[in-house]
Amino acid sequence: MRRAVCSGSFDPVTKGHLDIIERASRMFDEIIVCVFFNPTKDKALFTPEERVAMLKTATSHLPNVKVTSYSGLLNDFCVTREAPFIVRGLRAFTDFEYEFQRALLLKKMNETLETVFIMTKAEYSYISSSGVREILTFDGDINMLVPNEVGKQIHDFLKHKDWEPCD
Repeated sequence: MRRAVCSGSFDPVTKGHLDIIERASRMFDEIIVCVFFNPTKDKALFTPEERVAMLKTATSHLPNVKVTSYSGLLNDFCVTREAPFIVRGLRAFTDFEYEFQRALLLKKMNETLETVFIMTKAEYSYISSSGVREILTFDGDINMLVPNEVGKQIHDFLKHKDWEPCD
């Protein structure tokens, strides 16, 4: 079985993320989408559990996609899940530079891991989770940026937080 891990913070999941996951699901027998906690990034807007729930909603039409979360090293997660492939989405050349270095570091830590890069569709190349969060901050419309069924979920999650958009 060809199993791959597609990891990220997914705070929140975007149409660009979903594009990569859908295309990877046609390349591999199983895709494990994993929400990783990254202590080097800014504080997340959504909890890991909320992000997992959004991803499960967004990928419910993909029978070979499993969604989970993890805190630790990606290479360790891949070993425990017997997933020798890592899928990474690329939007621009700057993504490639970062992801290329990351892939080499992972390869140094575990030479059996292979990173597969998938270019996003041009129509999603400008979308980022941080951009979605910024739009949310100003109470803007994010529906064109996130999977349809996730937009409502995002607003429902935000209703239960001590979160208010800026005036």
